[in-house]
Amino acid sequence: MKQTAFTTFHEELGAKMVPFAGYTMPVQYEGINVEHETVRNGVGVFDVSHMGEFWVKGPKALDFVQWVTSNDASKLVDGKVQYSCFPNDQGGIVDDLLVYRIDGETFLLVVNAANIDKDWAWCNQQNKMGANLYNASDEIAQLAVQGPKALEAMQQLTDTPITDMEYYTFKKLTFAGVKDIILSTTGYTGSGGCEIYMANEDGPKIWHAVMEAGANYGIKPIGLAARDTLRLEMGFCLYGNDINDTTSPIEAGLGWITKFTDGKNFIHKDALLKQKKEGVSRKLIGFEMIDKGIPRHDYEILDAFGKTIGVVTSGTMGPAVKKAIGMGYVPVAYAHEGDELFIKIRDKALKAKVVKFPFYKS
Repeated sequence: MKQTAFTTFHEELGAKMVPFAGYTMPVQYEGINVEHETVRNGVGVFDVSHMGEFWVKGPKALDFVQWVTSNDASKLVDGKVQYSCFPNDQGGIVDDLLVYRIDGETFLLVVNAANIDKDWAWCNQQNKMGANLYNASDEIAQLAVQGPKALEAMQQLTDTPITDMEYYTFKKLTFAGVKDIILSTTGYTGSGGCEIYMANEDGPKIWHAVMEAGANYGIKPIGLAARDTLRLEMGFCLYGNDINDTTSPIEAGLGWITKFTDGKNFIHKDALLKQKKEGVSRKLIGFEMIDKGIPRHDYEILDAFGKTIGVVTSGTMGPAVKKAIGMGYVPVAYAHEGDELFIKIRDKALKAKVVKFPFYKS
C-alpha cells in the first residue's frame, strides 16, 4: 500500500486506516456523524492525495481535452475549473474529472484515485493529436479544507485574497510560505472550502500550518466515510457506485456537462446526442425513505407489485438531513418527483419516494 505525505499524521491522531485505491487512507477519526457535522457547520480537512493529476501541455492541449472530455473546455479561461467526464466509446463513462485551465496550452486533469491507471491508459490511447501528457499523480499531495469557515481560516496563510473566490475557480499563490501552490474552490461536500495542491515534500509543513490556522475555527481531520455521506447529501455521483463504464452521462443526469456545441467533437458524441434528443430508458434518481430502514449499495428497488425495477447505487442515513436517503437507476416511468418506490431491506419492501437533488439544502 502506498502512503501519502500525511499518513503518519493520521496514524498519530488515531484514525481508523483502510486500504483504498492502492493507498492506506483514514476512513474515520471520531465517527462519521461528528465529522460530517464538523464540515457542514465549521471546517474539516481531508487528505485527498490519492487523487490523480495529469498535465496536458503544448499547442495541441486544448484539442486533446476537447476530444477526450464531454464538457466544452473552449469556454474555460485561465483560473477556471470545469467538472467533466471521459466518455467511453460504448456510451458509458471512463471516469468523472476536473479540468483546470492554467493557460491556453496548459491544463491539469484531476481524476479519481481508483481510476488513475485506467484513465492514464485511456488518455494515451486517445492522444492522436500529439498533446504532451505527463502523469504527476505520485508527486502531488492534496488537502481538501471544507466547510463554511474554511476560506476564512485559510486566508491567514496567504496574502492573496481567497475568501471571495467563486465556486470552480483557482489561484496559483504562495501559501504557508510555499510558492506556486494551487488553491481551488471545487469541493465535493456542498459546504464550501478549498483544495490545496502541493509537492509531496511540502506536505508536512502545509499540514501543520493548516491545522494551526484552523485551530480557532475548530478544525478537525475528516475521514473518507464522512466524505461519502457529505457528497451523497448533495446528490453528487461517486464513480464506481453511481456512474461507471456502463452508465451514460445522460442517464446519470450529467447532461449539463455533456456539451454538443458547434465545433466541439468528442468521443461517442453522436450516440450521446441521440440519447439527449430521443430520451433514455432509465434515469438516476434520488429517493428518501418513508418507512424506517437504511438503503445500501446494491439493494433492490421495487415497484408497488414487488417487481425489481432497479438497484440502489448509493445509500445512507444522512447525518445533516436526518433522513435515510439513496440514489439508483430506475425506468423513466418511475423517475418523477413524488413517485412511490420500495426498497428491499432485509427481505421487506419498505416505502420510499423520489425526491429532487440535492437532499441537503444549506
